[in-house]
Amino acid sequence: VQLQASGGGLVQPGGSLRLACVASGRPGSDYAMGWFRQAPEKEREFVAAISRVGTKTYYSDSVKGRFTISRDNAKNSVYLLMNSLKPEDTAVYYCAARLAVTGSYYYTALQYSYWGQGTQVTVSS
Repeated sequence: VQLQASGGGLVQPGGSLRLACVASGRPGSDYAMGWFRQAPEKEREFVAAISRVGTKTYYSDSVKGRFTISRDNAKNSVYLLMNSLKPEDTAVYYCAARLAVTGSYYYTALQYSYWGQGTQVTVSS
């Protein structure tokens, strides 16, 4: 499967952005999906995950209550709505996918097989 992430940009603190990731090559509903991010000179970190049909989601503590992951399998897409953005949210955001059984989600990078190219999110005034 190929993943294409988009939606990044420059936003002021407190603002919002919605990232999108489109999967091609195989039905998106075969995959559990996740978002990760990597800031300069830092390791890639988990942000959010969603199961194959979207019934289960999981968030890192740093974004819980501010970010929402969702998916539309008819469009082979997964989204990350980011509200109340902070300067520390600045990073390159990556979407990831892996074949999964129904109801499973994953929150470590090693568990994912496929990665998108990343989209830059910069939170600054």
